[in-house]
Amino acid sequence: MSYEQKNIVDQSHHDGKKFKNQEPFKLTLSDTCRWYFNRKVFPPQEGYLGFHHQWCQSIDMTLDDDRIWWIGHSTTLIRLNGKMILTDPVFSDRASPFQFLGPKRRTPPALSIEELPDIDFIVISHNHYDHLDYHSIRQLVSRFANVVILVPLGLKTKLQKWGAKTVIELDWWGSADIDNLTFTATPAKHWSKRGLFDVNKVLWCGWVIQSNVANANQTKTLYFMGDTAYSSVLKHIGEYFSHIDLALIPIGAYAPRWFMQSQHIDPEQAVQLYDELHCHAAMAIHWGAFELADEPLDEPPALLSQYREDRAFHLLKIGGSLSIHQTDSKIE
Repeated sequence: MSYEQKNIVDQSHHDGKKFKNQEPFKLTLSDTCRWYFNRKVFPPQEGYLGFHHQWCQSIDMTLDDDRIWWIGHSTTLIRLNGKMILTDPVFSDRASPFQFLGPKRRTPPALSIEELPDIDFIVISHNHYDHLDYHSIRQLVSRFANVVILVPLGLKTKLQKWGAKTVIELDWWGSADIDNLTFTATPAKHWSKRGLFDVNKVLWCGWVIQSNVANANQTKTLYFMGDTAYSSVLKHIGEYFSHIDLALIPIGAYAPRWFMQSQHIDPEQAVQLYDELHCHAAMAIHWGAFELADEPLDEPPALLSQYREDRAFHLLKIGGSLSIHQTDSKIE
């Protein structure tokens, strides 16, 4: 496989030892402990079984066209230009280094790794356990030996140790052209950590995925935001990519705001970013699977429904899909 890679190493977000955000970011151990030991997570109003009935459906992989399916949380399956792309694949029962401890999955993924079609690409936004899962990656690289995995700076070695053969590592605004697709790593306001001593040792990012870049009239642009707090830096993505056909925007894990506002956007900010990025359409992700913060699972979609008004900001059920040709239809 041949590809063209353009990497732009920008020292403004690296101090020689760790990566950093381009805006002030504060996350202290004392605040983390204060939040953790005072957590009060409430179940959905209709209970977990009722939530499952309301927000999960059988997946239909027979549908054609350039399309996106929501597998659950931040895991989506994208068919673009005949290629299949997975975002942040997490299929495990817990978002944790252990499968007996940590945030438990409340809704199952829409399909299993064994049920996936042939996967050509995987994009990883950062190394938190709800976005980078060892067991899922090991199974994926075992089943799809030729899959290409794109990661932010610092993650290539780990993925290779897990068995990945082809890993492309990019800095913010770096890009790779492969099989008529262009993958660009974009800035985000977040952080990284998997162990006790690796805080911000690897980068975090979003991904812009484009097809047919050589033909401006046929180019399709998708923006997978990954995890991010609100940041004015994100506006530059909308300026650089002036036509975003579909943005995958997180809406969950935002409460309490005194703690989570530095890490995750809330539904109101998700709508704000929809407007600032001038998206033609958006789809809500990063909710409905894991209780990573204090809001109940059913609160993010309820709030988004209040704020989005008639914008083409779609709330899919887990297992639901959108044709990328039809995403700009307004919400009734």
